[in-house]
Amino acid sequence: MTIHWCGTGLSAIPGLRRLIDAGHEVTVWNRTVEKARDAVGDLTDRIEAFDIATLSAASKPGDVIVSMLPGDWHVPLANLAIDRAAHFVSSSYISPEMRAMDEQARSAGACLVNEVGLDPGNDHVMAHWLMADYRASAAFDPKNDLSFLSYCGGVPKHTNAFRYKFSWSPLGVLKALKSPSRSIRDFSELNVARPWDAITSYTAPLPQPETFEVYPNRDSLPFMAEYGFEQGWPVRDFVRGTLRLNGWADAWADIFAEVETADEARLTEMSGKLWAENAYADGEPDRVILCVALEAHNHGRTVYHKTYILDAWGDARGTAMARLVSIPVALAVEAVLNHEIHAGVTAAPADPKLVARWMSEVDTQAQHLQVVDHLA
Repeated sequence: MTIHWCGTGLSAIPGLRRLIDAGHEVTVWNRTVEKARDAVGDLTDRIEAFDIATLSAASKPGDVIVSMLPGDWHVPLANLAIDRAAHFVSSSYISPEMRAMDEQARSAGACLVNEVGLDPGNDHVMAHWLMADYRASAAFDPKNDLSFLSYCGGVPKHTNAFRYKFSWSPLGVLKALKSPSRSIRDFSELNVARPWDAITSYTAPLPQPETFEVYPNRDSLPFMAEYGFEQGWPVRDFVRGTLRLNGWADAWADIFAEVETADEARLTEMSGKLWAENAYADGEPDRVILCVALEAHNHGRTVYHKTYILDAWGDARGTAMARLVSIPVALAVEAVLNHEIHAGVTAAPADPKLVARWMSEVDTQAQHLQVVDHLA
């Protein structure tokens, strides 16, 4: 079987190199062949100019097509996978268009695996671990009220006045600031049109605890079912959100004010300026923090409270972001090849065997990975 890895951007390389190093049959597809050669030319000469018709002709039943391309390519490549009786893997969120392909994929025996990067991806796996651990504990009771939070952020390892740096075009970050969010806070649904209106403080239980600014993003509520929350369980808090360095909101105040009314042209102009002023320098280390916590209360008493926490930064192996996005993608590809993921549209796995494998590999990519038991 051949792995067709499409895209060799900054977040793709460690996972791609891992698959090639492991001896898998990999063809690399990239719109700029020279860039792909710079990235993996020392490992393979199987590099092709990306063209969907050429890729279709080269794909065989059982192959795996990996999309590390911009999001508008995911559905066409997933369709190609179904047509060719192949499989598909992406780190991106499952779009409604992708979700609608589930029945067709099941009928074709095609695995369309998404949300297997950092966030979404590792956060899902941590949530599945916590839910399984809670259900197996003496504290489990369907009448407990639960608080779940998941915060993730990429930040500069060495702080700057702007409290942020960019690994790639800032346009995506600017557009995300215009996206509303939905979560649960204090047993009530919280709908927020502007992220900066819902910024709160969060202390991450690192070996040296650190406080960050956090806010909810996207729609958290569908993930309650994804993580195994059952109908009727009392839920005090449920939020999936973004983590930023303290001082970020103040440093970005002028940007918030302009983003609210900016059109596409102005956002693009702002993006160019931000990229020029706040891009990572060559070799400058980034940092990734991911905290996923589950807390259960019984008549006001905390009976379960654990946080799965990851802290990683750039080193000689590359950026933390690239490692923690693309290595899980490679793990998903191997799970598909090993027939460990069922056909249809799926996200990061909940299977205990795959969860253990995932987190064992992530442990080698992070400088700190720990489950903190706050009641121990």
